Amino acid sequence: MRIIVDAFGGDNAPLDIIKGSADAIKELGVDITLTGDENTIKRVCSEQGIDAEQFTIVHADSVISQNEAGTEIMKSKADCSMAVGLRLLAAGEGDAFISAGNSGAVCVGATLIVKRIKGISRPGFAPIIPGVKGHFMLMDSGANLQCRPEMLRQFGIMGSVYMNKVIGVENPRVGLANVGTEEHKGTEIQQEAYALLQKAPVNFIGNVEGRDVPNDVCDVLVCDGFTGNLILKTYEGVAIALMKKIKGIFIKNLKNKIAAALVMKDVKGLKKQFDYSEHGGAPILGVKKPVFKAHGNADAVTFKNAIKLTVQYVERNVIGEISDALEKIKTED
Repeated sequence: MRIIVDAFGGDNAPLDIIKGSADAIKELGVDITLTGDENTIKRVCSEQGIDAEQFTIVHADSVISQNEAGTEIMKSKADCSMAVGLRLLAAGEGDAFISAGNSGAVCVGATLIVKRIKGISRPGFAPIIPGVKGHFMLMDSGANLQCRPEMLRQFGIMGSVYMNKVIGVENPRVGLANVGTEEHKGTEIQQEAYALLQKAPVNFIGNVEGRDVPNDVCDVLVCDGFTGNLILKTYEGVAIALMKKIKGIFIKNLKNKIAAALVMKDVKGLKKQFDYSEHGGAPILGVKKPVFKAHGNADAVTFKNAIKLTVQYVERNVIGEISDALEKIKTED
C-alpha cells in the first residue's frame, strides 16, 4: 500500500512528518511518497540518520500555510506540497493521502482535485472526539457552514460506516445535534434531517443536546459545520481550562501536593483520555479516495498513528461501503 504524505504540512513539518513516516514504514510495512522540497527532505533525513532512499520523493515548489485561505490551493498555491500530493492521489499514484496542514485547503483540495463520491453533496471533516468513557465522531466540524437536510443524512451514513469499519464500533449510534431531544425541536432543517435520518440505514437515536455531547450518548454526532466547529473548539477549550484548574489545585499548598502524588497516575490517565492526538486526526469523508487530515501540531508518534488510521481506512473499504449505503437510500427514495 502506498500512502502519499504532505511532508510540509503542519506545525512540526518537515521533521516530525518525516520521522513519523519512517516509523510507519517500519511498523506498518507501507510505502510512503513524500511531497515537498526535495533538497530539504534529503537534508533532514541526513541530519536525523533516516534513510531517504526508503521514500519516493516528489518535489513541490511551495507550501500553503495555516493562515492562508483554503481556496488558494487552487490558485496561488496550486504547486504546493499539499496540491501535488492530492493530484498524485487523483491520478492513481497512491492509495491514500495525508496532511497535517491547512484544514480548509485539505477540504477544498480533496473536493476539487480528488472529487466527491457519486451522490455525495459535500464532503465533511470528521474528527474523533474523546468522551467520558469512549469517543465519538463529530460530523461535520467545519467544512460546510450551512447544510441542507439531505447533507446531514449523508453525514450520518458516512460517519456510521467509518466508526464501524475503522474504529470498530458495532452498530454505531447516530445522533443529531439540536437544542432539545424532542422530535419537533430545532429549525426546519433539523426537523427535516431528523425525519430523513429516521429512514436512513443507520442506528439513529434522535436529537442530542449540547450538555449530553460528552456523555457517550452517541457514536456519531451529526451537525452542520458551523455548529460542529463551535462544539469542537468549546470542547477543547473547556478541557484545557479544566486541566489547568486541576493543576492549580494540586500545587496550591503542601497538603495538596502530597495528595497529588497519590493520584497523579489517575490524573495522567484522565489527561491522556481527553487528548485528541491519540487518534491522530480525521478523515475527509465523501471524496472518491481516502484523504486524511492529521492534527496540525502532530509530532512523529501522532503522525504515525494518523497513517495507521489511514491504512485501516483503505483496507476496510470505507469508500465502497459508503457508496453501497448511498445506493440503498437512493432506491428507497
